[in-house]
Amino acid sequence: MKPAFPEISKIPYEGPSSKYPLAFKHYDPTKVIEGRTMADHLRFSVAYWHTFRNPLSDPFGIGTAIRPWDDGSNSVENACNRAHVAFEFIEKLGAPFYAFHDRDVAPEGASLAESNRNLDAVTVLKEEQQRTGIKLVWATACLFINPRFAHGAATSPNADVFVYAAAQVKKAIEVAHELGAEGYVFWGGREGYSSLWNTDMKREVEHLAKFLHMAVDFKKQIGFKGAFYIEPNPRNRLNINTILTPQPV
Repeated sequence: MKPAFPEISKIPYEGPSSKYPLAFKHYDPTKVIEGRTMADHLRFSVAYWHTFRNPLSDPFGIGTAIRPWDDGSNSVENACNRAHVAFEFIEKLGAPFYAFHDRDVAPEGASLAESNRNLDAVTVLKEEQQRTGIKLVWATACLFINPRFAHGAATSPNADVFVYAAAQVKKAIEVAHELGAEGYVFWGGREGYSSLWNTDMKREVEHLAKFLHMAVDFKKQIGFKGAFYIEPNPRNRLNINTILTPQPV
């Protein structure tokens, strides 16, 4: 595949006096501070969604992102092309890590089985990690874009949605394990109630706790050593940060 950014080499450190717009002015990865290099202190990661998948749309219009390498199709082939570009970008930036949602790197299919096959088909991620040395810092499952998650995933009142979400997380943890991720994130953007009129908060909390315990059990079953992270969402429906005490797993 042709380089997406052939005119750009790896971003250098040139110091505060540099006039080159694509040079680091203050970040010198080799500089030692308090016994550690800046690269060790600042473990930068490129988030796949924000950098390569977000169309940059808002309530006032369609997306404004210009990505000539992306043909706009919801295909595995396009996902693989995108991954090559992503690793070229990350490598030239000099970031040691990247992160993604499952639906960022592979298209959602008409069924869970098809979605899982799509994830398995994007083997380029592992190949590019081996080629570049870039590591996966964390992965997660996208439990918010599909309309099925309108009323939550782990806290959904619909048992079918709960089971689908659990199966999707199971596969995402498998992929994280396969790619050597340092962790897995639970992002509950749609978890919890929309208003106090339509919730049984005790039941929702119990369902969420069961969901997380199931994930921990599966993590141990497959031997995944990465950490589990819960990303809090203050004022965004149910704030799981206030009801869960972090425990080592």
